[in-house]
Amino acid sequence: MNPDMIAALRELEREKGITFETILAGLEEAMASAYKSWWKQQHPDLEDEGFGVRASIDPESGDLRVWIQELAETEEGEPEVVSEKEVEVTDEFKGRIGAQTAKQVIFQKLRDAEREMTYEEFAGREGDVVTGIVQAQERDRRSMLLDLGKVEALLPHTEQIPSEQLRHGERVKAYISEVRRGTKGPQVVVSRTHPGLLRKLFEMEVPEIEEGIVEIKEVAREPGHRSKIAVASREPAVDPVGACVGPKGSRVRMVVNELRGEKIDVVPWSADPAQFVANALQPAKVKEVITDPTTQTAMVVVPDYQLSLAIGKEGQNARLAARLTGWRIDIKSETQHAEELRAPRTATPVTEAAPPEPRVEAVPSPEDEKKAEAEPPVQVDKELASVEPEPAVVEETVEG
Repeated sequence: MNPDMIAALRELEREKGITFETILAGLEEAMASAYKSWWKQQHPDLEDEGFGVRASIDPESGDLRVWIQELAETEEGEPEVVSEKEVEVTDEFKGRIGAQTAKQVIFQKLRDAEREMTYEEFAGREGDVVTGIVQAQERDRRSMLLDLGKVEALLPHTEQIPSEQLRHGERVKAYISEVRRGTKGPQVVVSRTHPGLLRKLFEMEVPEIEEGIVEIKEVAREPGHRSKIAVASREPAVDPVGACVGPKGSRVRMVVNELRGEKIDVVPWSADPAQFVANALQPAKVKEVITDPTTQTAMVVVPDYQLSLAIGKEGQNARLAARLTGWRIDIKSETQHAEELRAPRTATPVTEAAPPEPRVEAVPSPEDEKKAEAEPPVQVDKELASVEPEPAVVEETVEG
């Protein structure tokens, strides 16, 4: 060590953000270890457990001082310093061995510091959305790597949108779900299926959300197929659904495009459970909602021709509505509900939707589905006992 080396360490501190004391302590530890090995070569009769080495580097001049320690074992089996004696550091050690040791330590400390800085940077970004460039498949040939600039993120197969084919060099957005330390540095795990990705994409596209005027209250998602988000406004003059959909559907379309054509229903949130359940079942019309807070169950009555729309393909609409609201949802047609009222009995619901998986027990005919899709929207009449939620343009579909 010499003054030039000390100056170089000071420069590293300024450029890399590694404290001078950290590097110096690492050098002293490495020098002590290297000198012990060298001293053992010079004195082969010494037992490794019987002696130790302490090294000190002057922070101004860079001079290296070394002490040979006599060790003894305590009752607890730990080594204890009995005595120590300073020895002269030979030119041989100062030259080749010392320089090589210093170089290795500095490089290792630089790597460790950069890894720690990268970890700290990304650990604080869990829940953020990042844009990465698709690089390659992992060894399992299913997971993907995304280049984020400072680090490569892992996109596991289970976190990829079903049927999505990512191409090398393609830019995609992903949600940081986890940051963990690894043997080769920090590992950032990202997701394309996390509900948080949908939430963050809307925050990026809708200024009213960023400004705090519109709030996303709940999100339910079946990645690659369909999602529902419930939104509310803190200002009565601002329509939360319209703000999220955007002029001619421009805002929601940007989100749909990023998610490869995933259909998105934007519905108004309500503090009234019955109203919220009705809203969540959009685009289906709801005739009546009867809630039971003790069982967290909502019995929903819909027109016969709306039954298939309320249930959705393979129960998807009912399932997402149940997840969005947190309520178990039983959907019945008007005809069945009327029959049950005329002849009370233990009846099997037409469909039961509950987080996370609803049960669909009856599937309407294709003719009913066509009729439901052709039905014009119905306005809310708050004077009615039944719930008929205000419809909105809640779905934007982009064919991928």
